[in-house]
Amino acid sequence: MLRNKILLLVLLISISLVLIHLQQSCSSTKIIAEYRTDTIYTNASATGNLLEFKFRRGPEHNYPLMAVWIEDTAGNYIQTLYVAESIAKGVFSYGDKSTGKWMPGPMRRPAALPVWAHKRNVKEADGLYVPTQENPIPDAYTGATPQAHFVLLATTDKELPQYFYVWFEINQTWDWNSYWTNNKYPDDTEYKTSCQPALIYRVLLSMDETGQPKQMQLIGHSHYSGRDGSVNPDLSTITTAKEITETIVVRIVN
Repeated sequence: MLRNKILLLVLLISISLVLIHLQQSCSSTKIIAEYRTDTIYTNASATGNLLEFKFRRGPEHNYPLMAVWIEDTAGNYIQTLYVAESIAKGVFSYGDKSTGKWMPGPMRRPAALPVWAHKRNVKEADGLYVPTQENPIPDAYTGATPQAHFVLLATTDKELPQYFYVWFEINQTWDWNSYWTNNKYPDDTEYKTSCQPALIYRVLLSMDETGQPKQMQLIGHSHYSGRDGSVNPDLSTITTAKEITETIVVRIVN
């Protein structure tokens, strides 16, 4: 009896030590990410204009998906500067559980970045605007989602017009709140992959302002399940999603 109690005590101590180690590891990773700044280069071999996009993560940042693109002042899509690799390739790290454990596999998430997807306006055979494994975004415009603050240095395909907009869309799953609850749309599977809808930021740039940093402004949110590319300016129901991002500053380098 005493032996069993001792074994149980040893087991409980071991479990406690493991949990403490995991908590310290997660805390250390988060602290490192909070102080580190990564640099991402996209489309580096192109001969257009070089844009610098500085993103500072907020306290609610936790593996979000992102897209950055350009439009002219009439709202016409020009090109993508960056999009998260999982969306760009149609493959997620946790996309296949057929073997009993999560493995990389095909997955499409129309609710993740729907404004970018509809602006890009490439409709796949199944009617969705999300890239597929068979028709992915080229490697030059994509990469893994950075977990720290980051600087994106993106070269455009060609020289930009005098005035243009830079757009940014960000979405993070599992960020339910009192309005966007997990049973708000019980029959909508796409909604459940998005939770609070994607947030949309935008800034107008002019070639006359080359070298001058300008801060992007939050202008609205996407459709909750990605059915269209609309931007809803009502942000009254958005809470923690606003804290995924602290600041985003863009400038024309040359």
